[in-house]
Amino acid sequence: MANHLTPDEISEETGLAREDVIRICVEQHVPIYHGRIDKTLFEAQVRVAQGATPKH
Repeated sequence: MANHLTPDEISEETGLAREDVIRICVEQHVPIYHGRIDKTLFEAQVRVAQGATPKH
């Protein structure tokens, strides 16, 4: 399974709107490189933003 996904792909997997995915990336400093987002980093930042402890 791919780890670097487009905002549309992450949107489909998480149930968030594409615009929300991009907003979260900007607010949480998750890089979007060549139109792709590191899914693991994105999910970790969402968990941290929600107050959950990151998985190790």
